[in-house]
Amino acid sequence: MREILGVEAMQQSNEAAHSESRLVMNGALPGGDAVAEVLHEAYAQFRGVDDGDISQVYPELSRSDPAHFGLALVDVEGHSFVEGDDDVSFALMSVAKPFVFALACETHGVEYVCDEVGMDATGLPFNSAAAVERNGGRTNPMVNAGAIATASLISGSTSARTIPNESLEDRWAFIVERLSAFAGRELELDHDVLESARTTNFRNRGLGNLLAGLGRIVGDTNDAIELYTRQSCLSVTALDLAVMAATLADGGANPITKQQVVGGEEARAALAAMTIAGMYETSGSWLMRVGLPGKSGIAGGVIAVSPGKGALGSYSPLLDPAGNSVRGTLAARWISRRLGLDILASAVHR
Repeated sequence: MREILGVEAMQQSNEAAHSESRLVMNGALPGGDAVAEVLHEAYAQFRGVDDGDISQVYPELSRSDPAHFGLALVDVEGHSFVEGDDDVSFALMSVAKPFVFALACETHGVEYVCDEVGMDATGLPFNSAAAVERNGGRTNPMVNAGAIATASLISGSTSARTIPNESLEDRWAFIVERLSAFAGRELELDHDVLESARTTNFRNRGLGNLLAGLGRIVGDTNDAIELYTRQSCLSVTALDLAVMAATLADGGANPITKQQVVGGEEARAALAAMTIAGMYETSGSWLMRVGLPGKSGIAGGVIAVSPGKGALGSYSPLLDPAGNSVRGTLAARWISRRLGLDILASAVHR
């Protein structure tokens, strides 16, 4: 595998990014035709990039088709734009993390969850045990240990602040119901991926036990690991990701269904966590190049959120060494620049 994005892919991205000046906007997206054209250009520009490898973490993921590449963008007005393999299903994996984190914050409060789980970047790989041990079990909700701790906080409703008597299945039903509300349709488990994950998730079980030893798991440790594993194996498409991420962009309101899924404070907290560590140890490079809160998953999904405007969802299973989709990263940079999504960019007035 080549360095991070790959030498050839990085050169291609740099040339593409500088072929036209960056568009800077403070309001809505440009007209629909312009958005569709930019998605089409991004797809054509990067569909041939073959840098990266398919994840070998779970055997079922290794069977993914490396040719798949789908893009979708949904704005806060509810308009959807798609390109390529936008309807191909894949496992949500770590892209579930910001949404489950928002649900935990809704139940327990943002400050409490941040204090218990942690919020600062670890600077270490997403499944690092050293990150757990060095700070009393407090990591970040976007890495595996922090996401397991977050899953342990999930209740069977938004009104229950403790979890002493709720069953695993009640808590799981709550996660499915609310993540489905983010997507605007009922999400289903990919049972093949789930079985593959259950039989090989030794690392996550170890992280869960480390967290429990440090007092960072609420309730049964095995239940927390099971919830985390199941949420990762929900089946989605690139369009689902775009709708879910656009819900965060719109202050927790699904722009398609108009349902208020979480509050504005919870949506903001999820975006903050994504900005800090959504792309793991390459989050700083991502923010510099893309300028948006982002989150990746090892199945190949990526979301990028422009608050108040909309969000991108993409799927391509070829990953860089940090576990981020190569084509998804390149496309996010291209689209962010061409549509003025970058939250850090401002117009120059002379």
